[in-house]
Amino acid sequence: MTINHHLTEFAGLPIVTLEDEPPADPAAVAWRIDMEDFEADLSEFEAALEQVLERCGPAGPTALVVGEWGSSYESEFPVELMVRHAARFSGLRALFIGDMTYEQCEISWINHNDITPLLEAFPALERLWVRGSQGLELTPGRFPGLRELVLQSGGLPLPVIRAVAASDLPNLEHLELWLGVATYGGDARAEDLAPILGGRSMPALTHLGLCNSEIADEVAAAVAAAPVVARLTRLDLSLGMLGDLGAEALLAGQPLTHLDRLDLHHHFMTAEMAQRVVDELPGVQVDVSDQQKEEQWGRYTVCAE
Repeated sequence: MTINHHLTEFAGLPIVTLEDEPPADPAAVAWRIDMEDFEADLSEFEAALEQVLERCGPAGPTALVVGEWGSSYESEFPVELMVRHAARFSGLRALFIGDMTYEQCEISWINHNDITPLLEAFPALERLWVRGSQGLELTPGRFPGLRELVLQSGGLPLPVIRAVAASDLPNLEHLELWLGVATYGGDARAEDLAPILGGRSMPALTHLGLCNSEIADEVAAAVAAAPVVARLTRLDLSLGMLGDLGAEALLAGQPLTHLDRLDLHHHFMTAEMAQRVVDELPGVQVDVSDQQKEEQWGRYTVCAE
């Protein structure tokens, strides 16, 4: 399965492009840059970025969504370019890198590099979303401005997960990691999530997503005993290969009745087990939609390649 649509809203703001009617307030929208030619030269992306900056004024955009920057299947996102213009992005609070459909570039083909310089150059950045993990790197650090971190991948490398866990994120409220499959680099096991599930470096965390995982049953069992769960309002284990074994572990673990929402959609639970999860968590909004049928070759995540 694949991603076949672009976002229409980001960070609570409607997304507009340079081709749209200019908004009355450039700071009240999220600006989207997307190269129509998937092999566009970097100079074309830089020119589009310049147009956004010109339209938004001295503080730049509040939110920026980047789709295709040009040959993303072999060229890394130009972090250095963003860092070079950091002074002109003083108003930037939300950034999404890689909002591409599978027709533009499969999620596991999207190339990245070290995103640490972005977090260092934009200390006021509150939301960072990254799609794709080919070449993705992160160095542990203290990032007090960050409130939401979403890493979407067909296979999230263990060093990136360890870097997230080792970072000091005192104000992070929302963490979403698409763990993916081993075939595309998702080499973490449940025990590797222990520092995150302990919650010490993320004292403000209330929304945890460990999604799109081929080891969803294993992750569910680890989550069932995780200290961080007691202070969550939302738990997301969707998009992966969760089955009856993982659901049973969740129900047998610590109480989950304090949650506002438990998202398990796209799963391999039997109808009976899915209904049991709903019945045993009264007052919790439980999403057990999109039940899948295990094929002869096994289960599958929403995104892999």
